[in-house]
This record gives sequence, C-alpha cells and structure tokens, in this order.
Amino acid sequence: MAGFYTDKQGRVRPIRGNSGKAAVMAGAVVLGVFASGGGAVPLGGSAVSSEISAVRAGGSQAQLRARKSEGQKAARRGDPDGAWGRLGLRQLRRTPRQQAECLAASYGQVREFFTRHRCTSLERALFVVADDGGNTAAVSVAWVGLAGSGEARRFRTLIDEHGTGDITPLGAPLLDLAEISYTGLRYGSDRDGRNVTVAEAENATGSGFDHDTLDAIAEVAAHLPRI
Repeated sequence: MAGFYTDKQGRVRPIRGNSGKAAVMAGAVVLGVFASGGGAVPLGGSAVSSEISAVRAGGSQAQLRARKSEGQKAARRGDPDGAWGRLGLRQLRRTPRQQAECLAASYGQVREFFTRHRCTSLERALFVVADDGGNTAAVSVAWVGLAGSGEARRFRTLIDEHGTGDITPLGAPLLDLAEISYTGLRYGSDRDGRNVTVAEAENATGSGFDHDTLDAIAEVAAHLPRI
C-alpha cells in the first residue's frame, strides 16, 4: 500500500515525508570486500540447517514466525550463530563494535530526544548474513543506553515510529562498501531496562530476500547481545 506501512503492533501508519529512516544511506555489501577482509571481523558461520530452508524460498508465514521466535530466543541466550541459523542464515562478517556520541550519530526527532534526555552510551555494528542460495543481507544494529528505564521506554516508542528519525547505521565509511538505502521498514527493537536495541536489514546481493524475511532478520538482530 503506497504511502503506508504496518507497525509492529499491526497498526497502519502513514510514511511521513522523506526525512525519516528512508533517507539513511549506508554501506551495502560487496563480495570482493568480504573476500579480502576489508577491516571486517571474520566469524565462523554455523551450517545452514536444511530443515529451515523453506523460510527463504516460499515458506509459510507460520513457519517464518516460529523460526523468528526461536531465533530471538537464541539471540537472547547470547548465541548469534544459532539465531541466524534459525532463519536459514549464516553470518559472514561483522564490523568491530563502534562507540559513538548519540547526538552526532542521530537525526530527526530522535536527535531532538537526545538533546532533552541523556544518552549514556551508543554502540553500533554492521552484520552480513547470507543463505545458501547466494542472497546476502546487511544488518545494522545499535545498542543505546539511557539514564533510566522511563527514558528508554519513551525512546523506544519514538524510534519505533517510522519517519521520526534514526540512529545512522554503519556502512561505507568503515568497510568501503557500495551504498544502499536503509528504509527503516525492515526493522526490529527491544528494551531491557535502561537499554534499547534497534536493528534494520536490507538486501545486499543476490536476487534478494522478501520483505517479511528481512523484517524477521531485523527483529531477531534486535535481540543480539552487545558484541
């Protein structure tokens, strides 16, 4: 539906202008960079389970929801390989964790929020995940610390609404990658006390994952522990 999107609570909302998450330009994945390292941190990927490959290629929505839930549980246990594996993916690369100042790394109403509420920490990373069919996604994750749980709750409510601004994803400046646009429509978030995690996913290479799969990837990534 042009001009609208459905949020995580199933509510249909208008996409407000061009100043929201869709304006973010970040690094897309170039396989040659993966092969050479390019400053990324290589991680041993887990084998892709054949029993969940249907999620990539036409699996039912019920299957995808179940695998997403299992992936989130694995992520919360501190098992990223298991989390990706539940979605039929393996992790190819990730950037080192990058610390940043909240005001400098945000924009829109999100940045305005940080002028009124103290941000105690901001750490970001970019993950590269792939299936065994040659499709690759870039997943931006940001871990944000606030001064209190009330501030964290308000921050999450704000950033969950499309078009209110964003934490700028990592990308090209770190890994010399070609550009892609993070739309903010494939998005996940989580809150644990004073800490909020936000994640976004976009296609990078191959014929591409569909919207629902990218959204599931982002929602699983939002539960990953800080690296």
